[in-house]
Amino acid sequence: MLRKTTLLVAALSLTAVASAAQGEKRARPSKSADSTAASVAPAPQDSAQRSRRGGRDGGRDGATGGAPAATGAAPAVADSGAPAGRGGARGGARGGARGGGRGTGEGGRGQGGGGGPRNSSVVLGATDVFKVSKGPVEATIAVSGDLRAFESANVRTRIDGVIDKVMVREGQTVSAGMVLAKFESSEQEATLRSAEADVAAAKSDAETSTWNAQQSKGLFKVGAIAERDLRLAEQAAEAAKARLAASEARERTASNGVRDTRIAAPFAGTIEKRLVQDGENTPRGTQLFTMVRTATLELAGAIPARSADEVKPGQTVRFTSDGRAFTGRVSRVSPTIDPATRSVAVYVTVPNPKGLLKGNSFATGQLVTQTVGDALVVPVTAVRENVDGTRHFVYKIQGGELALVFVQTGISDDSRGMVQITDGLHDGDQVVVGSPGTLGPAMKVTIIGTEGGRSGGRRGQKSAP
Repeated sequence: MLRKTTLLVAALSLTAVASAAQGEKRARPSKSADSTAASVAPAPQDSAQRSRRGGRDGGRDGATGGAPAATGAAPAVADSGAPAGRGGARGGARGGARGGGRGTGEGGRGQGGGGGPRNSSVVLGATDVFKVSKGPVEATIAVSGDLRAFESANVRTRIDGVIDKVMVREGQTVSAGMVLAKFESSEQEATLRSAEADVAAAKSDAETSTWNAQQSKGLFKVGAIAERDLRLAEQAAEAAKARLAASEARERTASNGVRDTRIAAPFAGTIEKRLVQDGENTPRGTQLFTMVRTATLELAGAIPARSADEVKPGQTVRFTSDGRAFTGRVSRVSPTIDPATRSVAVYVTVPNPKGLLKGNSFATGQLVTQTVGDALVVPVTAVRENVDGTRHFVYKIQGGELALVFVQTGISDDSRGMVQITDGLHDGDQVVVGSPGTLGPAMKVTIIGTEGGRSGGRRGQKSAP
């Protein structure tokens, strides 16, 4: 019995000595902490539990401060980019030895005695910042189509005959009434001269008959002639007037025949096509020329049916064609919707006094439906949406930090890439445009490329605030 008691006391003593030695060993920094962490692999079923336990132990050790991390251990980095304290490094190493890689990361976030938590920072260039200002903004609708000649005509002959001379060629500019071609006209001119002679004879007969009627009327009043003779004189005068009218009608017909032997331009424009040559015998109705008037063109475009109510005659249209910018005005809007394309035809009148635009050119542009001359505007790239897309916000630079500000938007000017802000910002505010990197509220901001911001270093480098 005494022997058993002695053995039990000895075993307890050995256990106490071993526990003390293990505690002393744990208190001293181990030069092979990282190598041990690398060689010891946690069992799959409890790796997560060991990792969490290692992180907590590393955090506690990091708070007290200690010896530097062993060779081969990666230095932990704080959120601000500054190296962690020595206690954090040792805590990361111990956490890694106990619980694996996750323990090392969590231990690294444990700050040393001299390091406190810091906010993230972002470096912006001058082009990443926009100063909110007031300016014009336009609500527009995209429109495209072909530019057609405002007026065109197929010039045809009204008579049968032989073309004596063609006066113009393709591409030639002509004025209204200018002779384009002449037919052989000897027959028509002879007919006109005969008609003119008939008119002269009928006119003389009419004058004589009128004089006789007047004389007969005077004689009848004094009883020199019977009433029957007066009636005959008056009837002869009326018949002479009728013959004169018929002769004058034949003269006009003959005159038109002579006129039709000369083909005149119906309006001022340009010869697009010439379809006949000198000496050709052409029947009545033959097409001789095609003329177009290009001093004014018409853009036949199409807009979505949902936007048709916003379009009115007189609205401005800005468009480009062949690399040139032009301006026109809406002249007509179709009252019906095309069932195939679900679009509405819009016709735009475009002045072209210098002939820079060519007919049948394709043009694209913006139809201005609303204009605000003094709106608060920012670039479209400055306005962002929340996750569900129900609200808009911008990142405003305020006090050297980013502030998330919700805004209300108005007219969006697609042609200029600007959007109207109706609430949330003021004139002179600075907002971030584009995507210069990861952004978030309360982040410190350093602007380079402007006066006072050069200390931020080169773009892309982050400095501790």
